[in-house]
Amino acid sequence: MKITLEELLAFTSVVDSGSITSAAEQLGQTTSGISRALSRLEKKLNTTLLRRTTRRLELTEEGQSFLSHAREIINAVENAEEQMALCRQTPAGRLRVNAAAPFMEHVIVPLVAGFRQRFPQIELELNTDNQIIDLLEKRTDIAIRIGALRDSTIHARLLGASRLRILASPEYIARFGAPQRVEELNQHCLLGFTQPESLNLWPLRTPQAEHFAITPTLAASSGETLRQLALRGAGIVQLADFMTREDRREGRLIALLAEETLDVRQPINAVYYRNTQLATRITCFLDYVSANIDVQTL
Repeated sequence: MKITLEELLAFTSVVDSGSITSAAEQLGQTTSGISRALSRLEKKLNTTLLRRTTRRLELTEEGQSFLSHAREIINAVENAEEQMALCRQTPAGRLRVNAAAPFMEHVIVPLVAGFRQRFPQIELELNTDNQIIDLLEKRTDIAIRIGALRDSTIHARLLGASRLRILASPEYIARFGAPQRVEELNQHCLLGFTQPESLNLWPLRTPQAEHFAITPTLAASSGETLRQLALRGAGIVQLADFMTREDRREGRLIALLAEETLDVRQPINAVYYRNTQLATRITCFLDYVSANIDVQTL
C-alpha cells in the first residue's frame, strides 16, 4: 500500500483548513499537487475520504475514522523529529507557562529547581490565571488546563487526572459535626466557586442523581482561596487531590461522605500550539514534568 507522509499531511491539512486551496497555501504546494495526493491516498485505501461539492469538502464516515489514525502517525513522526533535535542541540530561550494558581503552586513550582538544573539555558516565565486564556493573546507557550478540553485546534498532552473529594477541617467538624448523608450538606456552610457553575456540582451519589448541586454559602474564584478557608474551619469544600495531599496526610483536612463520593477525576492537560522554534523547549518541559510529577499528588 505504501501510504506516504505527504499524502497524510495533504489529507489532514485539507480537513483542518476546509479547502484544497487553503491546504496548498499552508503546505507551500500547488492546489493540483494537493488534489493529486488526496486522489492517490483514496486509491490506495480503496475508499472515498472526502465528498467534494461545489461549496465545501465533507468527511465521509470512512474519512472520519481514518483521520484519527492519520493524526497519530503525523504526531509520532513530528515527536521523533523533535527528540532527534534534542539530541543535537541544547534547548535555550524563554518558555512561558500558564496555569491556575493552585496547580502552579502545588505541582509546577516544586519541579522548577530540578528543571532549571537540567536545562539551565531555558528561561522559564510562570504566570497564573484562574480563567481559560487565549494562548496567542497572552503570549503563552504552554497552558495547563484542568477539566475537559473544548478547543480542538491546539495540541494537548495529558499529564494525569486528579480525584475530587469532599473535605473539612477537624475544627469545623468539632464545631458543627460531620454530615452522615448527602442531604445533610444543606444544613452546613458550603464553600464553592463563583464560576463556572460546573465546579459546584459535587460527585456525590443521591437517589436522584450522581452529583449534588450546591449553593455556596461562601464563594470564591480560586481553589486556593477555598482551600485556605477550609483549613481555617470556614466550611465544607470540594477540592482536587493535587491541592490537598499534604493537608490530608497531616490531618489538616478530612474527607467526608467517602462512601457516597464517586471516583471522579479531572483530566489535566498541557495545551500548546506547535511551533518549530519552541518545539524543543516545549518537549523538554513536558517530558520533565511527566517524568517527575508525583502521580499520587494528582
